[in-house]
Amino acid sequence: MIPSQMLKGTLSGCILAIISRKETYGYEIAEKLSGYGFGKIAEGTIYPLLLRLEKNGFVETEYRASELGPKRKYYSLTQLGSEELEAFKNSYNELSNAVNSTLKGGETDEQGSKDAER
Repeated sequence: MIPSQMLKGTLSGCILAIISRKETYGYEIAEKLSGYGFGKIAEGTIYPLLLRLEKNGFVETEYRASELGPKRKYYSLTQLGSEELEAFKNSYNELSNAVNSTLKGGETDEQGSKDAER
């Protein structure tokens, strides 16, 4: 299980990535995250993030009828959300490269090239 402190900075971007693939609703997002290896993420974590994404203009919502009960709130990515997702991908890749380099014990320059002599 991934510690919650490590998840905090990445879940919003991962949720945007899921929504970018197709319009979806909260429970389905949680199921996808679980399928990607995040484990069970509590509704008390997912729904506040979705609300924040909506308030920031990154997603739009629409209520739709469900065959299995009450209406579901579907989320779709806005243009601003697409831009935020791209920024997240860039930032995450930069962070991932830095962490991997640190764990391997090698130093890299700002372009990610290994510095052969130090």
